[in-house]
Amino acid sequence: MASSLKKLISSFLLVLYYTTIIVASSESRCRRFKSIISFGDSIADTGNYLHLSDVNHLPQTAFLPYGESFFHPPSGRASDGRLIIDFIAEFLGLPYVPPYFGSQNVSFEQGINFAVYGATALDRAFLVGKGIESDFTNVSLSVQLDIFKQILPNLCASSTRDCKEVLGDSLILMGEIGGNDYNYPLFEGKIINEIKELVPLIIKAISSAIVDLIDLGGKTFLVPGGFPAGCSAAYLTLFQTVAEKDHEPFTGCIPWLNEFGEHHNEQLKSELERLQKLYPHVNIIYADYHNPLYRFYQEPAKYGFKNRPLAACCGVGGQYNFTIGKECGYEGVSYCQNPSEYVNWDGYHLTEAAYQKMAEGILNGPYAIPAFDWSCLGSGSVDKEYSFSS
Repeated sequence: MASSLKKLISSFLLVLYYTTIIVASSESRCRRFKSIISFGDSIADTGNYLHLSDVNHLPQTAFLPYGESFFHPPSGRASDGRLIIDFIAEFLGLPYVPPYFGSQNVSFEQGINFAVYGATALDRAFLVGKGIESDFTNVSLSVQLDIFKQILPNLCASSTRDCKEVLGDSLILMGEIGGNDYNYPLFEGKIINEIKELVPLIIKAISSAIVDLIDLGGKTFLVPGGFPAGCSAAYLTLFQTVAEKDHEPFTGCIPWLNEFGEHHNEQLKSELERLQKLYPHVNIIYADYHNPLYRFYQEPAKYGFKNRPLAACCGVGGQYNFTIGKECGYEGVSYCQNPSEYVNWDGYHLTEAAYQKMAEGILNGPYAIPAFDWSCLGSGSVDKEYSFSS
């Protein structure tokens, strides 16, 4: 009898233990985010590159038609309107995240964005040493992270809460980053096998940044993969000598470029899974940018786009309305009057409409792995059926 009672108590305690673990795990996955901290490149840049530029040599994103669908005048975003980071902020009921560079009052409440147009995951000196010498920004991922670490003591000093607690309540957007590390050598004519050697180095740079931020108190990371580059007007124009038979029959995209992008994404997912096992108390979410975007090219009408989804809305010339050196924002370059029907904005970047649908698929759909858990949030907070304004 005593033995049976002892076993029963042991079983009860074991169930209680695992229940506690599961509940604790569940609670740690659902958070009321109080700010967004962002690192990356032009896919998330809300104005940093514009503020870093010489006033006499402003980037194209400083001029119309950039921003014409929403911000008026241009904000420095590489689109006709809002980016994925903006739709995430709307969804969470947070302010649009201002660029760090050029901001007067940096605070966690406003959110902080270090993403810079043209930024790379790997440092400039390393890429130059590899013979990649494009005129790119020097604000790589490690530089962005170093700046954040430098300003963190002052940011925390101005808060009434513990620094780790503030970081724990922030959604940390880690990218998209790494795409430019491939773009520059591809546009310089480097062979794909040579470029493939960069993949593990880029993944390591992203992983190291995440670990640094975990050590500082970060709890939730949204880490995007790359786009299907073989469907971009820029690459389709660059490789326009590729025979029609070597394009995908249903989309018209270049398959070997998309396969390379998927290789990067698979390596990134594997590394994120490894990190998640090492740090079970944090939530590391992979944002699939490849598959929703690829579906727009496969079935444009289903998602509200026109049946010529590969062409840029803003551009001039050729099959894809894109000419290298005569791009969107330059004098004499026109743009479509209905950007919401286009996927591709300027040959490199997407329209607000495409970003909006991608954001919806990440926040409420199948393109966040694992999916976001909004179960702990009341009706007065995040609305799971949130419909983005157009």
